[in-house]
Amino acid sequence: MSKFVKGLIQHELEKKITQGNARDFIILSLMGISGTENNELRSRLKSKGIKLSVVRNSLFKKALKNNGMDEAVKLFEGPCAIAYGGDSIVDIAKEIVDCSKKIKVLQIKNAFLEGAALDEKDAVELSKMPNRAELLGQVLVLVMSPARKIAGCVMGPGGIIAGCIKALADKKEKEAA
Repeated sequence: MSKFVKGLIQHELEKKITQGNARDFIILSLMGISGTENNELRSRLKSKGIKLSVVRNSLFKKALKNNGMDEAVKLFEGPCAIAYGGDSIVDIAKEIVDCSKKIKVLQIKNAFLEGAALDEKDAVELSKMPNRAELLGQVLVLVMSPARKIAGCVMGPGGIIAGCIKALADKKEKEAA
């Protein structure tokens, strides 16, 4: 491969990183994956907005260094592919772990998350964390809980008073009849 072509590829990799798509990623090993499994994996990930790129380590390491991500450089050993994009890295990890149950040769090697390098175990643990939507739901439940209690306290005495008034009204109707 000529220097010019390598420069173009490195420039494209740097562009992926600087646009924010590949600032957080999971590093995979696709060794031994069949063509059919590869196509199934890529189409499944694409449907979730996750991109999968096989990278040339030397060029990607240079692109990482040029973007100040020196911590990620040491993660690239042997044949590597990176999964990035999607809603969050947690969603990527969940999809990859789910796919690895079906495709046995698919293996998570490492991950890079907000400037920190994660080993294989920590990368797999990401899949067990709640994603952004689940966290927002939990926050909403916590915010709404005190409001529900307040509404219950306000409605409780009001309901008792309304019940007493209704009972008095029913009693007066029976007396009048």
